[in-house]
Amino acid sequence: MLITFVVLYLVGTLAIGAWAGTRIKNTSDFAVAGRSLPLAMVITTTFATWFGAETVMGIPAKFVQGGLNAIVEDPFGAGTCLILVGAFFATKLYRQNLLTIGDFYRARYGRGIEVFCSVAIILSYLGWVAAQITALGLVFSVLTNGAMSETTGMIVGTLAVLVYVVIGGFLAIAWTDFIQMIVLVVGLSIIAFFASDLAGGADVVMSMAKSRELFTFLPPPTFTDIAMFIGAGLTMMLGSIPQQDVFQRVMSARDERTARNGAMIGGFSYILFAFVPMFVVASAVVVMGDQAMELAKNDYQRLLPTFVLTKMPLVMQILFFGALLSAIKSTSSATLLAPSTSFVENILKNLRPHMSDRQQLLAMRVTIVAFTAIVLAYAIAMKGTPIYDLVSAAYQVTLVGAFVPLVFGLYWSRSSTQGAVTSIVLGVGTWVLFFPQINEPLSQLFPGQLAGLLAAIVGMVAGSLAPQRLRNRKEPRAHSMVA
Repeated sequence: MLITFVVLYLVGTLAIGAWAGTRIKNTSDFAVAGRSLPLAMVITTTFATWFGAETVMGIPAKFVQGGLNAIVEDPFGAGTCLILVGAFFATKLYRQNLLTIGDFYRARYGRGIEVFCSVAIILSYLGWVAAQITALGLVFSVLTNGAMSETTGMIVGTLAVLVYVVIGGFLAIAWTDFIQMIVLVVGLSIIAFFASDLAGGADVVMSMAKSRELFTFLPPPTFTDIAMFIGAGLTMMLGSIPQQDVFQRVMSARDERTARNGAMIGGFSYILFAFVPMFVVASAVVVMGDQAMELAKNDYQRLLPTFVLTKMPLVMQILFFGALLSAIKSTSSATLLAPSTSFVENILKNLRPHMSDRQQLLAMRVTIVAFTAIVLAYAIAMKGTPIYDLVSAAYQVTLVGAFVPLVFGLYWSRSSTQGAVTSIVLGVGTWVLFFPQINEPLSQLFPGQLAGLLAAIVGMVAGSLAPQRLRNRKEPRAHSMVA
């Protein structure tokens, strides 16, 4: 019965994708839904992109092991990213009427920076999409009680998402996100009430959390602990800003006010609702005791599914897996489309500049299939890597390589191409020097992504000002020689 409901749910999303495909006329429709989405859909599609496998299975297990301090990166950093996008980036980017975030780098700094930043953004999606595919494999394996292997589950789940993304593009994603987020919010909310009842009440769950000091947020007052805390928080808070999937949600809005408000409301909603699966897992710890903590420590991705399957009735299982699949499919669909759009618009078009709009649309669909195959292979190769780790590692490259040129390009008129190049070289170079494989003692003392971010800022300022000052010094000499 449970598997039947899941199959029907998957078929329903495919039908929505097929319907959306009939409304796709050009690349703008496919990539940003023709800039036509109302506020409600911008909120749900923004919220849905962030609310993925790690939010349901990764964050809660991290929380019951290390408290709020262990999850500063996500949901706090990730949710704050959307708030910052709405407050400081949405309006400025919307007015430029661009198709991808890479178009901004080309317009501001030239094609070299466009290509590098686009490649960095595309590569950053490998870990994020792989995390969703890994979760899909786990879900299908659990649902079939091991009859379907995790690898087979990855393939089946990925194909289910791929079909409606290729057919319907962002319009299909927006509509499925809207429906899936209703399923997710309703389903997880009901499960939270039921889990609370199983645990003996919300007060019992909160008492357990307090006794284990799970509400401790700030790190110990040492230099390294504070630096690591800040580095973790900034990784997704700032590293997620120069991302195509975030940009697509901004550009899909019907006006700039909707773009701004949709991102901010989506960010606040994400942070608040991320506490629901945390509460459910905390309830599982009360109900299951040491068994729950053992799962959280050794195989945390199975903790919540095991709790639901062993302690809850069928209707709750249907609600849970419907909500879980909604979370995974909404995130994976967005993260398959975004890098494919960036590749065609910012890399392929530089190689084939005279492509027609119809050729670009076909290229986007072909690229989605190719990128999906690559990520699926990567996910299978990385099988066993925790979902939370796959996601958190994905944004360091954009933090050190793409964030600073974006911010300074929007807000500092003196930023230049030379500054952007210097920023990227210093940011990425410093980050690489902090790799554990290169310098393990240094990587344990200070976070490499934070060091790379600071170096990138210095590089942007120095690289932009130094040539300008040099020109200013030469000009008086030239005038004096003429005189």
